[in-house]
Amino acid sequence: MERIFAKGTLRDYWEKHPDSEQYLKTWYDTAMSSVWKTPNDVKLTYATASILKDSRVVFNIKGNSYRLVVKFNFEKQWAFIRFIGTHAEYDRIDANII
Repeated sequence: MERIFAKGTLRDYWEKHPDSEQYLKTWYDTAMSSVWKTPNDVKLTYATASILKDSRVVFNIKGNSYRLVVKFNFEKQWAFIRFIGTHAEYDRIDANII
């Protein structure tokens, strides 16, 4: 990915939830060094990721303790952080529209 919007969102989250820090940093570094052209490319890297409509992908963070929803523009190699939260918080949102 050329750009991830916005790393600050991840940083703010791990400052409040320190147990997520290494996992989110690893996800960020992996995403930045990857060239994902399709959702299936993401699945090759993250087999447990859930592919949603509209180029959205849900990542399980820290053994599914947290969920990360990212909307991708694969053509431009951009990733937009749409949500980060606990599994319970995730259950209260609609990941297809957030």
